[in-house]
Order: sequence, then C-alpha cells, then structure tokens
Amino acid sequence: MSTDVPVTPPRTRRRRPAALRIGGGIHPGLHVMISVAVFGLILVAWCVATYGEMVDAIFLPSPGDVLGRLRELASDGTLWADAKTSIVRILIGFAIATVMAVPLGLLMGTFGVADAALTPPIEFLRYIPPAAIVPLAILWVGFDERYKWFIIWFGTFFFETLLIMDVVRRVQMELVDIGRTLGHSELAIVRRIVLPAAAPGIWDAARAMLGWAWSWLILAELVGASDGFGYRIARARQFFQSDTIFGYLLVLGLLGLTLDQILRFTGRRLFRWAEERR
Repeated sequence: MSTDVPVTPPRTRRRRPAALRIGGGIHPGLHVMISVAVFGLILVAWCVATYGEMVDAIFLPSPGDVLGRLRELASDGTLWADAKTSIVRILIGFAIATVMAVPLGLLMGTFGVADAALTPPIEFLRYIPPAAIVPLAILWVGFDERYKWFIIWFGTFFFETLLIMDVVRRVQMELVDIGRTLGHSELAIVRRIVLPAAAPGIWDAARAMLGWAWSWLILAELVGASDGFGYRIARARQFFQSDTIFGYLLVLGLLGLTLDQILRFTGRRLFRWAEERR
C-alpha cells in the first residue's frame, strides 16, 4: 500500500508591476499621464471650492478670476517686466553662488586641509537664516541690485558648497588610485578624474539649490524693491488682491518647473554616460 503524500507545488507570487516596486522604473508615457491627472484633480478641487462658493473669494479666488487678473497684468506689460527683472536677479545671484561653490566644494571634498579650514565656518553660516541678514545687507550695499544678488547668494552658497562636497566625497577611490598609478599629480587627479566623475552629482546639487534660490529671491524683493515678483505680491497683500497673489504664485511655479525641466534635460544630455550606468 503506497504511503506517498501528494506534494502541492509552491504557489508562485505574482510579480508586482515595476512602478509599484521599490526602485522600479515607470514608462515615460505613464509618468506624464499620472502627473497630468494629479494636476487635473487639483484644478477640479479648486473649481469646486470656488465656483461652489465653499470658500470666500478673498481667501481663494476662482481660476477664472486669477487668469483674468494675469491677462490684465500681461496686457499692460506689468507681468512681463516683473518676470524679466526677477529672472535676471535670480540668474545672477545663483550664478555667483554656483561659481564660488563648485571649486570650494571640490577642494573640501578632496583635501583634508581644505575640509578642516572651510567646513566649520560654512557649517556655521548656513544656519543663519537669510531673513536675519537682511538688515545688514541693506546697511552694506543699500537697496540696489547688489542687495538682491547678495540675499540670493547668501541663501544658496553655503548649502550648495556642502552638497557639492558630499558629492565629491562619493567618488570612488579606485579612480583616484588609477590616476596616481599613471603618475598624475594630486591637482591633475582632481581636474581630470574627480571633477568629471562628480560632475553629474554637482549638476543635480545645483539644480536642487535653484529651487531654494526662488525663495530667497522673493525674500529679497519683499524689502527695498520697486519691481519683481516679490514686490508685486507684497503690494497685492496690502490691498487684499488675492487674485494677483495667486496669479503670481502660479507664474512662479510654472517658471520654476520650466527651469528645472530644462536643467534636467540638459543634464541628461551632458551626462548621458551616467544615466546609462544606473
């Protein structure tokens, strides 16, 4: 008499879609669809709340009111003048910060002497809020354009330097050892090996800090400015023009998102080899 017990084959677990797995990718088309759907839901909720008179217009104007106000500001040239002024300010201030942060972060991430000498004061200064430095900035440079550039620089430079330092420290030491084996000097290794290897991370760090630069731009324009996004928002607040405030917030968001996508696309083109390695 047979005593064999039938063996039940193990149940195979269904494989989750890549988009629902940690580290899984997502098809670009699906990515766009989800993003558009989320923005669409936000717009629907906004319409329901405003056109359904759930919220007073002074607190939350309707999309039609906001777009109408933006149309008025664009037709008389105010919107374009403010956009040009603010974009020039943020590009200059951020460019100054980045030009200074890249070499310093590179040195701090590679040489212990530079790390010991520069990291403590930079760590100390990064905890000082840019808003607290506004009175001194006005005292030092007055209310001209240099004041706006300084606030943007102060708000981004220290954090960006430390981010770049961390990126440089993650460069594989094997690459440095290869450079030494080939007889390169330490500075040549930094220039020919460390900098190219860290370049994609440095680019991403700068792109992340550009988002913070928009915040410091608005802070700089709230005080001592006669044009720009921050000035116009402050003026609108005084007269309870919430449609102007929301309109400028939308423009700020669109400009920031556009610049970020341009930098993201440019980074992928410049550092295609890094994308292929992932």
